[in-house]
Amino acid sequence: MKNLFIILILACLVAATGCSQVTSGKEKNQPKTDKDNLVLVKGGTFTNTKSNYYGNKMTLSDFYIGRYEVTQKEWTQVMGNNPSQFQGDNLPVEMVSWYDAVDYCNKRSEQEGLRPYYHIDKDTLDPNNKSEYDFLKWKVTINEGANGYRLPTEAEWEYAASGGRLSKSYTYSGSDQADDVSWYWRNSGDKTLSGDWSWPAIESNKGRPHTAGEKKANELGLYDMSGNVREWCWDWFEDAETASGSYRVVKGGGWIGDVNSGEVPFRGKFEASGYGPDQGFRVVRGE
Repeated sequence: MKNLFIILILACLVAATGCSQVTSGKEKNQPKTDKDNLVLVKGGTFTNTKSNYYGNKMTLSDFYIGRYEVTQKEWTQVMGNNPSQFQGDNLPVEMVSWYDAVDYCNKRSEQEGLRPYYHIDKDTLDPNNKSEYDFLKWKVTINEGANGYRLPTEAEWEYAASGGRLSKSYTYSGSDQADDVSWYWRNSGDKTLSGDWSWPAIESNKGRPHTAGEKKANELGLYDMSGNVREWCWDWFEDAETASGSYRVVKGGGWIGDVNSGEVPFRGKFEASGYGPDQGFRVVRGE
C-alpha cells in the first residue's frame, strides 16, 4: 500500500511539474567555506543568461549555503529520527515536507546556539495558504534579524546553482551535460535507461538517490543542485511578492524526474505538506 501511495504521488508530480518549465574570477570572488560545509556565496546580480532572473537587475546580498543537500546523518542528529525511504548516513534526507524542513532549520539553530529564523505557529492556519489539499497549513513567519538556518529563497537558490559571480551560464548546475552533475531518472539506477519516462522502468532499474557529492561540483563548489533530490525553497510558487499561494517552489529536479527538471531555471511546485522519496532540501544562513 505504501509503494502504491508513493507511485500515485510520483504520477501527480510528473503531471504537475511537467508544465512548469520557465523558458527563459578573481581570487576575491572564489568560494570560501566554514567548518560546517557551508559555502559563502558572494552577492551580486545574475550573470547566467539562462536564469529566470537574468536582466532584471536584482542584486542579492552575501549568504552561506550548504555544500551538499542535508544528509540523513545531519537530519538524525537534529531530529532524532530518519523518515527516508532509502537509508544511508551520507544520502540526502528525503520524504520530508516543507514544514519538516523549516522545523529542522529552527531545531538545528537552537542546537548550535543561534536565533531561530522562523516563528512556527502550528495551531494557527496560514491565511495565505490557498491550497485545498494541504492538511497542515502552519503559519510560518520570519524572525527579522535572526542568524539561524533557513531555506533559500528561489532567487538565492538559482543564483547559487548558477555559480554566482563565477557563473559560466551552464544549463545545469555546473555543466551543459546533465550526466556530469545530475542524478535523474535515466542514470540513477543500475544502468542507463532510454525511451520515455516510466515508473516501472525506474523501479526495476533500482533507481535511487545517491551519496552526496558523487557528481561534479558547480563553479562555487556546490554539489547536486541539479538532480538527486528536489530542494524546497521558501517562496510560494504562484507569486513571491504577494506571499500567498497553493504550492511552494522546489528546484533542481530529483532522481525520479526528467532531465529538464534539473535545468537551473526550471520551477517545480509541491504542496507544503507533500513529501516523496526524491524530496529534500539544503540550508542557508546569512553572512
